[in-house]
Amino acid sequence: MQQPAFDLCRLLCDTPRDPHQRLALRRGQALSWGEFQARASAWRTVFAAQSGLRVGLYLDDSFEFAAALFAAWHAGKTVYLPGDKLPATSAHLRRHVDVLAGALPGAELNVPPADPSQLQEAGWRPADWSPLQPDAVQLLIFTSGTSAEPVAIEKRLGQLFAEVSALEQAFGARLQGAEVLATVSHQHIYGLLFRVLWPLAAGRVFHAERYAFVEDLAAALSPGQAVCLVASPAHLKRLPALDLRALCAVFSSGGPLPDEALPDCWRVFGHAPLEVYGSSETGGIAWRQREPGQGSQWTALPGVRWRVEEELLYIASAHLPTPAWSAAADRARDLGDHFELLGRADRLLKIEEKRVSVAAVEAALLGSGLVRELRVLSLPSSTQHGRLQLAVVAVPNESGWALLDQIGRKALGDRLRQQLLQSLEPVSAPRRWRFVSALPLNSQGKTTQAALLALFDPKRPPMRLLSHSAHAAELSLHIDAGLPQFDGHFPGHPVLPGVAQIDWAIRFGRELFALPPRFCGLDALKFQQIISPGLTVALSLSFKAEQGQLSFKYSSPRGLHASGRVLFGSEA
Repeated sequence: MQQPAFDLCRLLCDTPRDPHQRLALRRGQALSWGEFQARASAWRTVFAAQSGLRVGLYLDDSFEFAAALFAAWHAGKTVYLPGDKLPATSAHLRRHVDVLAGALPGAELNVPPADPSQLQEAGWRPADWSPLQPDAVQLLIFTSGTSAEPVAIEKRLGQLFAEVSALEQAFGARLQGAEVLATVSHQHIYGLLFRVLWPLAAGRVFHAERYAFVEDLAAALSPGQAVCLVASPAHLKRLPALDLRALCAVFSSGGPLPDEALPDCWRVFGHAPLEVYGSSETGGIAWRQREPGQGSQWTALPGVRWRVEEELLYIASAHLPTPAWSAAADRARDLGDHFELLGRADRLLKIEEKRVSVAAVEAALLGSGLVRELRVLSLPSSTQHGRLQLAVVAVPNESGWALLDQIGRKALGDRLRQQLLQSLEPVSAPRRWRFVSALPLNSQGKTTQAALLALFDPKRPPMRLLSHSAHAAELSLHIDAGLPQFDGHFPGHPVLPGVAQIDWAIRFGRELFALPPRFCGLDALKFQQIISPGLTVALSLSFKAEQGQLSFKYSSPRGLHASGRVLFGSEA
């Protein structure tokens, strides 16, 4: 069976590569194996000077990230990978690590200078590399659990490298000399494996930048060059009208790819994506490529054993912490050489001492004919001494939006609740609703519990996303009279404060664009006319990444209400 060309444990020790060989591309410019060795040496000098063993690492550039990651491992550090670089994430990470590195706010360890003379001044010297130890636990991945608190999952290097070997055995022959592009972040396990570790082991050129929008891919393709795409279902179920049939393979993982996304995938790519099933806890388990008219059976990855007991899937592989059999969180049906997934096995919530089936609530709401997609969660009641209530974040379909525009958000929630009461107990009927244009997604294309909970922040106005591109967005905000921003401003004549308008522009700007972490100031701020309760306003946002400038404008049928620019910079 096909094995990776390079042993990742010895990647920097004795691999017989030409130092001029291409390793990666950054904005079309080649980055060599020799440059990678130099950057890894520079990072190792930085890490070796630190006494602490636990390092929080975040970098947007995959080439720089790979150099820093291997340098940290060779310096004996355990690397903690956060999913983003938000200030709140950094604050949480500080409780677990000794030092922060890279692009994290307040990081003590910055990116080493690229100039060789500056490196010499900083005390850099070429590293003496020894093989990594596969049994060493040197990586912790943060993933969302059943609460908003991220869960840290330990990984031995051998687990990661065994999975890379399985991927090459399963798919290597299809890729040949393909370059690797990605819409997902390497800060998560899927992106780490597919866009960094696997290309390094197989000797495939990978792109250093992440393509946040599928529309950006066409410009990144080189004529005649084989290319594979590492994507998520969130990107593949909203494909634009493009011709990307030059891609030799498209991978999808991180969640189920809806059946209705397949026709668009065939139209854009000319073939179905290679879907990989697994999780941060289990590693990769199985794969499938659905052809028209075929079933949805899964094939185990090389080295993965599986069995089904009482409809529960059990697995054993080198991707797990131990060789023992482990229960997956999914129900399954044994089909002989393959298996079929039947849904999550842990989808129960406890509300008022009664178990509520999330699947039953979802099925009833999807059957209403008004909802396209949703998530069900439990929230503490603000009026019933913390007692849990069922809540729903829903994406209406066209009929749902039309009804919402006609009767309002509260009335739509009440109508859906009444429909649920026809088939479910009252405790199973949600009491809190949020209607959104799309479920919130992180850089891995996943909807986290923390992001869902943020939608219920009482200071957040009901928002509908009308359009979104890499540099601009149009939003519709309903200015509810119950928003706390109106408290005391002013009694009898409520007016939305200007500071609230600026706060919303920044809040939604951070959700929609990769804004730099540091607020630097305001420019050209104007407030033309007041915004009063009950009004629906349009918020136009545009972001110029080069200048770190977020422009905003509030308008309504009454005219322009406010406008201005918010300036951002990198962490000082």
